[in-house]
Amino acid sequence: MFDILIAVLSVCVFVWWTKITFKLAWGTAKILATVLAVSALVVLILCLVFAGGLLLLIPLGLLLGAVGIIKAVAR
Repeated sequence: MFDILIAVLSVCVFVWWTKITFKLAWGTAKILATVLAVSALVVLILCLVFAGGLLLLIPLGLLLGAVGIIKAVAR
């Protein structure tokens, strides 16, 4: 009887630790993805500004302005 109790408790502890492990891994993955996304955005902006991307930003600004005007008129 004692052996069965120990076996059941061991399975319960194993399941509990497995759940904790997956929660920690998921949280770490979300933090890492956020850091990578922010750093990629910063690098993208720096490359656009310093690698001749300033000329690309002008048409993009015009397009965004047009979209803003269309949204304002559509209300």
